Amino acid sequence: MKKSAIGARIIKDRLFTGIIFAFSAALIIPLIMILSHILQKGASSITPAFLTHLPAPVGEAGGGIYNAIIGTLYLVGLASLLSVPIGMATGIYMSENKNSKLSYFVRICVEVLQGTPSIVVGIITYLWVVKPMGHFSVLAGGIALGIMMLPVIIRSTEETLNLIPHSLKEASLALGVPYYRTILKVIVPSAFSGILTGILLGVARVAGETAPLLFTAFGNPFINYNILKPMASLPLMIFTYATSPYEEWHNYAWGASLVLIGFILALSLITKGVTRR
Repeated sequence: MKKSAIGARIIKDRLFTGIIFAFSAALIIPLIMILSHILQKGASSITPAFLTHLPAPVGEAGGGIYNAIIGTLYLVGLASLLSVPIGMATGIYMSENKNSKLSYFVRICVEVLQGTPSIVVGIITYLWVVKPMGHFSVLAGGIALGIMMLPVIIRSTEETLNLIPHSLKEASLALGVPYYRTILKVIVPSAFSGILTGILLGVARVAGETAPLLFTAFGNPFINYNILKPMASLPLMIFTYATSPYEEWHNYAWGASLVLIGFILALSLITKGVTRR
């Protein structure tokens, strides 16, 4: 009886392992197929000129996506500059005041914001920023992407700080360190790895967003460093090229997609490295 029971448990264990492996493969195979298809279609467009030149006028051969690369970095950087301080401060407050009414209300707002479609964020930003200004701008695009980053940063900051032992803060306060210095010099540095992971995940999420930028940054065929003017980005350029009637622009869309996927993949690998640390 004992041997038969052990054998049955081994069979169940192997069966369960096989099911888990099958589900894992079912998730990985579509991803591999998508990446291989993008690599196959876009690799031929990746040249030094493609990465360093501006888009060519309609009907002319050549051109590149340099302005879209700069625009994506600019928009993501501005969004991070706007959302990281607010998100970290909110996450710290929610971690330090778990049972307050304000924390409860903010937590609900964060959950609702996290589930809000990106196009809705774009429309709201258009009404709040673009319409009063009278024109599209990098600032509006950065605000829209920053709003989308906030839930990820807030939740990651709160959850990471909750993992820090409470005795660490008590030891710092017992030594006479002021409360604000305890938070900034002891608690936050101890949770820096988790907070940075949340920031990188937020960046990876918004880097490929198109809908909010259609209502805010809008696009620009030239390089622009003025935050009050429109600016190009990789998602917008992919959308424009993919919906155009020109075969060459379709190839450029695949190339830009490969560049964008590479950027997001690099952020994901960095996030994994930070998490392991």
